[in-house]
Amino acid sequence: MRLRFVRPIMAVLAIAGLAACSGTPAPGSSSSATQAPSSSATSSSAPTPSSSPTPSSSQSSTAGRGDAELSITLMETPESAPKSFTLVCVGGMPAAESKHPSPAEACAALKNNPAMLSPAPPRADRACTMQYGGPATATVTGAVDGKEVTAAFNRTDGCQIGMWDVARSVLGSDGGY
Repeated sequence: MRLRFVRPIMAVLAIAGLAACSGTPAPGSSSSATQAPSSSATSSSAPTPSSSPTPSSSQSSTAGRGDAELSITLMETPESAPKSFTLVCVGGMPAAESKHPSPAEACAALKNNPAMLSPAPPRADRACTMQYGGPATATVTGAVDGKEVTAAFNRTDGCQIGMWDVARSVLGSDGGY
């Protein structure tokens, strides 16, 4: 008899947790949705809430010029050797000096969403699903459209996995096992 009451409550909590991680408010909620990035991701200029990325792949963001000079370091596992890439984009197109697994895709992604590498500061009241997406980590340094970028990515919870997925083409990996 107790399970009849517990299961619906657990289902509501699970949906609310997923909604919190997706950046959209839960049904009936009046809170606004904003991005909660990793605490190690920083930017030299604070982005506005409207330009901060969400973990959703269907995010809408203001397109940029598509100019970038980035250094990307990817660690698939703690035991693996780091992979380093350079990405140079001009007008959303890769420059000859780019050494990246898919430079055209990465440059196009940065032109469409330059804020993906400048997440907003983390919110303490944001719930993230407690799922582990693997040991992969990545760091990105450089500049996008003239703004300095220093960002770190991992897959330690649902929010971090969402941020990784948004920047996947720039990171050069889906981060999966």
